[in-house]
This record gives sequence, C-alpha cells and structure tokens, in this order.
Amino acid sequence: MAPRQVLTITVVNAGVSDPSSTRLLADRIAQKSIDALRDMGIAATVRSIDLGPLAVEIARSIVSGMPDSKVQDAIAQLAESEAIIAAAPVYKAGISGLFKSFADLIDNDLLIAKPVILAATGGSARHSMVVDDHLRPLFAFLRTIPMPTSLYAAPEDWGSADLGKRIARATGELAAVLRSGAGREIADGNWAGYQHTFGGNATRAERGIENVDFDTDLMRLATGGTAQPPSGVRADVR
Repeated sequence: MAPRQVLTITVVNAGVSDPSSTRLLADRIAQKSIDALRDMGIAATVRSIDLGPLAVEIARSIVSGMPDSKVQDAIAQLAESEAIIAAAPVYKAGISGLFKSFADLIDNDLLIAKPVILAATGGSARHSMVVDDHLRPLFAFLRTIPMPTSLYAAPEDWGSADLGKRIARATGELAAVLRSGAGREIADGNWAGYQHTFGGNATRAERGIENVDFDTDLMRLATGGTAQPPSGVRADVR
C-alpha cells in the first residue's frame, strides 16, 4: 500500500509587530485547515514564511531585479506547496507594501491553480473590503484559486464567535478543493496553454533550449518559418 501523501500548506505572513495580530489570524486559519483536512482523512502540515525578517532582502531583490537567496528559498517553498494562506495587515486603506513587494517577485505562473485563503487584519472594520479589493485581484492575476470566503479581523472581531465561523467556512472550502484535486488537475491539464516566464522560478518553468516548444506559431515565425505547420500536420490551438 502506497504511503499517504501529506499535503503542505504555506502561510505567507506580512505582519511585523510582536505580537502580530496578522500572525495570530494566520495561525488560527492554519490550525483550522489542518483540522478540516484531518476530518476528511487527509494529512497536512503547515510551513510559514514570515516576511518581516526578509524585508531588507525583499527590497534589495526589487531594486536589483534578482531575488536574494533567502527570498528565492521562500519562493521555492511556495512552489512546493499544495495551498497558501495569505495574511497581510492593512495600512492606509491598502495591503502592506511589504506583502505587495514580495508578491511582485513571484513569477506569474508560480501559483497556477493553487487554492488560497485570503486574510487581512486592520485597526477598523471600515477596511474589511481591502481583502476583496486588493488581495483577491492580486491572486486572480497570479491565476490561483482564491476561496469564496475571505477573512478580515478588526480589534473587535477577536472576541466574536462570527470570526470563528468565518474561519471554519473558509477552511472548509479549502479542504474541499484540496480533497477534489481540482487545482492540480487544472494546472496539469492546461499547463501548455498558459504563458510562462523562461528561466523563471516556477517548478515547471522552461530553463533550457531543450524545454522550448519550437512548434508554436510564434516560434515558427521567429525561426524564419510560417505560422502554419507543414501540410498534413495538425496545428494545436495555443
């Protein structure tokens, strides 16, 4: 009998205070995710990427255009994960610049079809829509599968039963998607149809000439040929 696969959930935490309410929310979500998956008979483990200690390296990577080794390690950890919990504090009615800067260093195809729980914390309930106004479009651009239920915690929410109910709903959605295997099936089935970054940090990025498909219309034109394949050869839709 094959050993049971243990899924990996990675928390990306952009909280910088100590103690951090953002980290507290992320930890609650992570534990509830483990519980929801266990109830379905699925084993999972959680790893964390705390962006605060990487702030200097992230800034240096943005300026140089080349991810620092520590940042590269964090990106590789994301690539190896089956699901993501993205948690950011809200500053000035928007997600933290630290979180956005880290996201700017991620290849567009690194997280294709990975399920993501979106979460944020702030000093006022007035900023609760930042999760859906800022985080959801960002992760949609990265072609992930954001869960329908987004999570936001203001100071008054910590003592409320409603926050626990919302966390349970979001983690239940995550567990259902992971159990279905839909994300992996989507990524595997459509990988060739997505636009990718050559030499990027995605797990299956093209890194050498042997990985390049020269039979696309664009590559045939670039090598002096025509957009149409030779007579009798069926052209795949790309």
